[in-house]
Amino acid sequence: MEEKNKLLTIGQFAALHGINKKTLMWYDEIGLFHPAFISPENGYRYYNYRQSSILETILLLRELDVSIHEIQHFMQNRSAASLEALLHEKIIELDRSITHLKAIRKTLSNHCQNMHTLLTMDLSEILLVEKEKRCLVTIEISKETSFDKEVEMIIAETQKYQLRRLHDASYGTMIAVDDLQQGNFDQYSRLFIEIPFPIKKKGLHIQPGGTYLRAFHKGPWDQIPYRYQEILDYAAKHGLTLFGHSYEMGINETVIERMEDYITQIEIPCQA
Repeated sequence: MEEKNKLLTIGQFAALHGINKKTLMWYDEIGLFHPAFISPENGYRYYNYRQSSILETILLLRELDVSIHEIQHFMQNRSAASLEALLHEKIIELDRSITHLKAIRKTLSNHCQNMHTLLTMDLSEILLVEKEKRCLVTIEISKETSFDKEVEMIIAETQKYQLRRLHDASYGTMIAVDDLQQGNFDQYSRLFIEIPFPIKKKGLHIQPGGTYLRAFHKGPWDQIPYRYQEILDYAAKHGLTLFGHSYEMGINETVIERMEDYITQIEIPCQA
């Protein structure tokens, strides 16, 4: 493109920038981006190659969902300072979107893994698995905590961490191993929320990495104590020491109709 002063037809200029020529016609009509020359004889629009950088800036801003009104304001007050301010604002918005998309991807991956588990697991099996350390937001509860209060606290935490929807995170319940060993199988002490993006805040619960006993329970929650007794018997038989908390999480809510089909995953850290 040596002759940069040479005029290009609207079709050539549109093709050069990968857009439809109707877009250029519309930009001209609303006063956003005018052609370098309009033939007085036939009204054909022509563009100069040097206009490319301006058009690319407009197209970039449109790709960032900047409104036509905002772009018009920028074009009327174009400067390095105004462009820097506008781009800085959009970078912040873009970073938020990237973080949200990463969170969605992690949530989808978790759901996909849960579906794979459903298709391949043996519900009667108790097995050892390795897990990485993770940080959890926890909410203290007791037998006296009402369901309405639990919902209220969960909503407050999801708003605090700017989750857009309830299922942007994984939820579950925790019960101390000490209570399990004393037969207090309904002594749940915390709800947990796994935020699907990195957070650095004080007061988070650290779920340790390492070896876990994993088991599944199918059916209503009031039958879970029987499964816990089987887990305790398994640990004793194999010389395993359980510690910390048991982490419970439903893994098939999205694909069942009846509570009888509900599957709870139970994971408890252990050591030989």
